[in-house]
Amino acid sequence: MPPTPAPFVPFPTSFSVSELVENNPSFEFAPRISCQMLNSQSREDFESLIRLQLANLGIPMVIEGFDEYIDKQLFSRAWLQKSDRRECARDLITGKDVPMTVAHYVRNLPKLARQYFSATHHSQQRLYLKDIDCPPEWQKSLENLIPPSLFYMNEKPKPYNGPGCRSLHHDPEYHTTKDGKLIAKSGDLMSCLPEEMRAQNLMCYIGHEGTYTPAHQEMCASLGQNLMVEASTGSVENGERSHPGSSIWFMTKTKDRQAVAEYWTSVLGHDIDLEDHFAQINAWKGAPFKTYIVEQKPGDLILVPPLAAHQVWNRGTRTVKVAWNRITVETLKLAMSEALPKARIVCRDEQYKNKAIVYHALEYYSELLRGLLTTEHPATRTLWRDFENLLSLYTDILVSESVSRSHVTARNIATIPFEGNVTCSYCRCNIFNRFLTCPNCVSDADDKYDICMDCYVLGRSCQCISKLTFVQQFKWEHLRSRHDRWRRQVIDLKKDDTEGKSEFPALHVARAQVNRKPIAEICQEQLKNRPWVDIQKLTPPSSKSGSMTPSDDDNPQPRKRRKSKQSKKANKQLGTCHMCQNKQPDWKLATCSRCQSNYCYASLFAAFDVTPEEAMGETAWLCPRCHKVCNCTPCQRDPTMKPHEPNRISLELDTIKVADPRSVESLVNMRVSNEKWLPNLGAKIGERLNQRRNEEDQRREEVWRTNGIITGPELQTPQRENGFLDCIDPSLSLDNSLMGPVSESSYLELSGATFT
Repeated sequence: MPPTPAPFVPFPTSFSVSELVENNPSFEFAPRISCQMLNSQSREDFESLIRLQLANLGIPMVIEGFDEYIDKQLFSRAWLQKSDRRECARDLITGKDVPMTVAHYVRNLPKLARQYFSATHHSQQRLYLKDIDCPPEWQKSLENLIPPSLFYMNEKPKPYNGPGCRSLHHDPEYHTTKDGKLIAKSGDLMSCLPEEMRAQNLMCYIGHEGTYTPAHQEMCASLGQNLMVEASTGSVENGERSHPGSSIWFMTKTKDRQAVAEYWTSVLGHDIDLEDHFAQINAWKGAPFKTYIVEQKPGDLILVPPLAAHQVWNRGTRTVKVAWNRITVETLKLAMSEALPKARIVCRDEQYKNKAIVYHALEYYSELLRGLLTTEHPATRTLWRDFENLLSLYTDILVSESVSRSHVTARNIATIPFEGNVTCSYCRCNIFNRFLTCPNCVSDADDKYDICMDCYVLGRSCQCISKLTFVQQFKWEHLRSRHDRWRRQVIDLKKDDTEGKSEFPALHVARAQVNRKPIAEICQEQLKNRPWVDIQKLTPPSSKSGSMTPSDDDNPQPRKRRKSKQSKKANKQLGTCHMCQNKQPDWKLATCSRCQSNYCYASLFAAFDVTPEEAMGETAWLCPRCHKVCNCTPCQRDPTMKPHEPNRISLELDTIKVADPRSVESLVNMRVSNEKWLPNLGAKIGERLNQRRNEEDQRREEVWRTNGIITGPELQTPQRENGFLDCIDPSLSLDNSLMGPVSESSYLELSGATFT
């Protein structure tokens, strides 16, 4: 049986964060640095540390001291109480939104917080003013305060007046284009999108004691930034003593993401991708991975690594925070490989348009780098490296959308203008170029049923199932010509042209190097194999047609049914699944190329972690029995068989409830749990989680061996004497005045990646 979901247990008002960390070996304070450090260091060193800490090591980090620079009059309770903006406060108990003005909410914060400090209060409210748009005045002030490389929607380095503004401006001058644009990487690749396509994610969070954010990962594997700009101090406000405000963060490493997901489902009984569970302290204590703790106070800027799980608990009368996300090349890689496939499974909106960001970032960088065939400046080297990585991602996107020209659908692909707003009717993820649409399923509001190719291969579609048509938003020749142009730019930079051509092959060569069918070609085959259902005939039976009572004139004697040729043909199209022993149509079965055994895609997905795309993409697919991993009862009698234990734990996810009402699941039913394939889950959970961590360690070490300990030319430089990078030197004293409280193990861990 699946584990009973762990209940919500609020944090006590009086628990000590320092005692919690000191008395539990699985807890550790997140590393801290002072923003004063930026005043004596270079931009290159600062960006190197951020890249090391977040992208390479995947460890959260805190930059403290911004409260000395924050405008106390602008970021204040008094300023908020003058705001008549209407927002919706989320009632965390009922899940409903309560409309009110910002001023009304802030004025009532003492009353909301008081109920958690008084023994006479029994009914409690948890009203959290979260995810509200940041006031323009605040955005303008913070843009002048935060280093540009960390701030929201940053396109290029620019002057500012915050910590480090003088020293960071003393770096060697950047190269510029003819029209004066700086040739430097963007701090947030979201800025490369046209303005109408950008996701506005600069948000404010105003809370009180007892409000919280459940455990989650940042959307699309982006980098998270969260700055507390104001909080109650414990002084007298409006004639009443307030309670000091702070926020308690529980955070994990990026590399522990698989172990965290496994622990959440197998032990806590929740899916972390659904972002619906706030874990109690005891759950974090018993977790088999390290948890970083931060007590965030005004002036603390928390940097969250990509795919690092974290949750937040607000304390005191009032906490006010501003948060935003950034997209980098590293986060785009993780988004494509991990975040987007998971978001597609749980049907979460993809607001960041990652594939479109790849395309537009290449367009932007290509213009900056045009005619500049040098990497003399460190910033230029970084930009070239990002350009190459973006080109590799773009190649993967085009390869996945490549169709077979011999198929009839390749000659009937309609083209519509690209506006960047097409989303999948099932999973709600953004669609960059090609997708499938149903000409029959059009609602009264002229809302067509559009399905992304990933969902269609998974068996998701409208009720028609087949006879969908291909649509593209760019002409293929346009996308291919862009690929050729950007590839030539990269090759021209390489000293050895042969090396460049092999590392960045032409599109047709890259397609040939992939030893499996692209997802677009799989869709072509499935459109041919899957049956068409005439939705005009899908009418509910009437009471008359549903009646089986014979009339007096009917012949009471049953007649022998004649077998028709059509029924024989239909029987030939049915096969038996080796696992579930159910008869299924051929299009719902994967047939082994060696032993001809049939496995339905539902069993492959639940019992063997094999997606329909993986089985359909193989030209000669081998079944689990031939791989000696089949876990059915007859095969387990074979002593040579090592039954596969699923990595994916399904908790009966009902995606139909959030998908378009016209949708069906024809291959994999997400509402069916795979608990029957996990008989020893409870006994092996520790072993399974350790295995996840070891696999991630091996993967990271392999990447570091392949690319150097720290990837990127700007990181492979000698360590500067008395420079910013000294903060990761383990020989430094632990009471360095520039560092906050951090354990010795953090220093040792950080120093594990040395600069060469």
